[in-house]
Parts: sequence; C-alpha cells; structure tokens
Amino acid sequence: MSRHQTDHDPNSLSFDEALRRVTEAVTPVAGFEQLALRAALDRVLYEDVVSPLNVPGHANSAMDGYALRADDVPGEGERELTVIATVFAGHPFAGEVGAGQAVRIMTGAMLPAGADTVVKQEQTRVQDGNVIIGAGHKRGANVRHPGEDIRLGEVVLARGRRLTPADLGLLASLGIPEVKVFRRPRVSFFSTGDELRSLGETLDEGQIYDSNRYTLHAMLARLGVELIDMGVVPDDRDAIREAFGTGADCADVLITSGGVSVGEADFVKETLQTLGQVNFWKLAMKPGKPLAFGRLGDALFFGLPGNPVSVMATFYQVVQPSLRRLAGEIGGERLRLRVPCAEPLKKAPGRLDFQRGILERDGSGQLVVHSAGLQGSHVLSGMSRANCFIVLPADWGNVEAGTLVEVEPFAAFV
Repeated sequence: MSRHQTDHDPNSLSFDEALRRVTEAVTPVAGFEQLALRAALDRVLYEDVVSPLNVPGHANSAMDGYALRADDVPGEGERELTVIATVFAGHPFAGEVGAGQAVRIMTGAMLPAGADTVVKQEQTRVQDGNVIIGAGHKRGANVRHPGEDIRLGEVVLARGRRLTPADLGLLASLGIPEVKVFRRPRVSFFSTGDELRSLGETLDEGQIYDSNRYTLHAMLARLGVELIDMGVVPDDRDAIREAFGTGADCADVLITSGGVSVGEADFVKETLQTLGQVNFWKLAMKPGKPLAFGRLGDALFFGLPGNPVSVMATFYQVVQPSLRRLAGEIGGERLRLRVPCAEPLKKAPGRLDFQRGILERDGSGQLVVHSAGLQGSHVLSGMSRANCFIVLPADWGNVEAGTLVEVEPFAAFV
C-alpha cells in the first residue's frame, strides 16, 4: 500500500475520538410508553422483562414416539411393551405408565406420570398393538424438562434491547401482552442552500433538486424516530437562525445538511456558536470531513456535509449509533467482515475511508468485494449500486488486489 500522497489535516478530529465525544454527550431520552406486543416491533425496552412462568411449563416429548420407564429398556436384545394410550399435545394422559407399559406420544405432549424417557418412533417396531424397543436408550432421552428454556423469575429480555420478531414471539409464549418501551426520539432536519429546490419545483440555471432530505428521511424512518421535516432553508442569517431555534425547540436532535464546509456561507457555524455549543467541526473521515457536532439548548446538533454520499456516510457512521443510544438501545455492535478485495483501490493516507463497495461471491463461492465505481462524494448512483462500505484505515495508502479488507454490509444499518 503506497503512501506517496497524504490526506492528513492536523485540525481534523480522529474518527474514534469523535465517536467517543458523541457517545459521552448522548444519554437515553426520558419517558416511556406501554405498548401491546404487535405495536412494539423495533421499539427499545425501557425495563427488564422477567418471566412469569417456566418454559416448558411441564415435562414434554421432544419427538413423536413412545413414553416409557427407562428401567424397561433392555440391556441387550429387544423387549415388548404394552401400549396403554395415545397422547397428543394439549391432551394429557390422566393415568400412569407402569412397568412393562408404554404410551404412544406426540411431539409437545405432556409426559405421563411414571414415564421418564421417550424412544423415537423410527427406533421402534409395532407388533399386535404393542411396541418393541431395543437396547441403548438413555434415561431421559427426548424429554424436555420444565424451565429448560426459560426459568420462572429469569430476565428474558433486558432493558435497552431493540425488539425483534423473535422477541415478540418469546414474550407471547410467556403470556405477556404488553411491554414498556422508551418513547421515540424526536428528530428535526432541514437542508440549507440557495441552489436547492424541492421536488415539483422548476429548476433554474445552477439549481439542483434536494436529495439529502429524502435520504435522511428514509434513514431516520428505518430507525423509527419521530420525524419533523423542515424543508429547505436558504443561506440567509435570519432564516437559518429561526430554523435552528424552531428545530431545537421541538426535537431531541436537529440535523442539517450543507453549510458547514470551509468557504461556504458561515451562517450555520455562526448560528451554532451564538445559540449553542460546538464540540467539533472537522472529522478525519472520508467522505464526510466537514461534520459538525454540538448542542442547541437541550437538543443535540449534527451538521452534515452537503454532498449526498457524505450525508449518508456520516449519518450511518456517526449519527445512527447516536440515535440508537438516544432511543435507549444498548449494544448493537456494527457487523464487519474481512474479505479479499477483488481489484486495486485508490486511497491517500490521512483519513479513515468508507469507500462504496459491492460484496458478492466469486466463481469459487468465496466472498469478495469490488468497488462500486466512482468514489466521489457527489456520486449518489455509486451509493445506490453499493451494498457495503469498504473500511480502509487512516494510515493506509493505495490497496492492491487480493488485500484483505474490512467491509460493513448495508444490511447491518437497517
């Protein structure tokens, strides 16, 4: 990996230090809701959920077969047992299995009194209505015991967990109809720039449509936050000042795109310094160097760059983890895979680089990653083609084909 060029800026904060500062500044929102299970998918638990019962609640069969006493299993050869009943799940047998007897039992059915072992159906023979079993069956085989899965009083789901479909099924299996979850964080956002026009408006020369609000809306919607779209705010001191005040007053987080790069109008930076507190302005990350973070009153502030790929990269890498933490979520480590790079990649040392890549299997079935094409921060089509970030450390230079690189699949950001 060559190091002939450098992309180092001594005034830029390292990515790890920026994440540390943001993490320290973010605490979970106050307030909770009590929700029915079907309304709780992807919400974050406000408190531990404790099991009100054992699962299973009783000993039951793990297989279709025959329930019997282990003492009746022969040491060698075969033995014939009298079948005294057939038992289905939900219909317990009221009697007791005695010596020399067996009960035909279905998966999930309650183990009859007296029985302690289940022999699989395919390991038996039926003759004249009785069952013949061989040697070698262990005591307790194919039996699910009370509390084997979950014990009464056990914490089954901890505070800070984002609820999955499996979690909702688990809670339903415990007879829990409602859960207490953190309220949704409220996020206001707007774009800045005199060149921006909203969809449906006519473009004059030098103007472009605002794509950032649509990608931001989509990324925020996937997180399940409450959205407040404030539209496009022109590069005007009073307009920006008013938007900052309104956005911060009605939300837990204010996100802007544009207006934070060197050389652009200083109204965003000026307003934040006047009304709030600035933690950092530049980050040693590519794309996304001009990233601002601070606070406006009680609201957190993220000033994202104006280029569309930079907006998405900084959101996924810095803002999304912060919003998850704000929502009360604990954990959720980012998935990374280490795979060979199928082609050379250009990179200058100095910044942690999140290049857009396509993760796929090669002809031999091995996972490899390709570049998604042009890596400019304005090339949104490359972001659309990509399905992962190729994460290249700050001190790396150009990458040779075959080098093992870390990738972050976009699927992990949902």
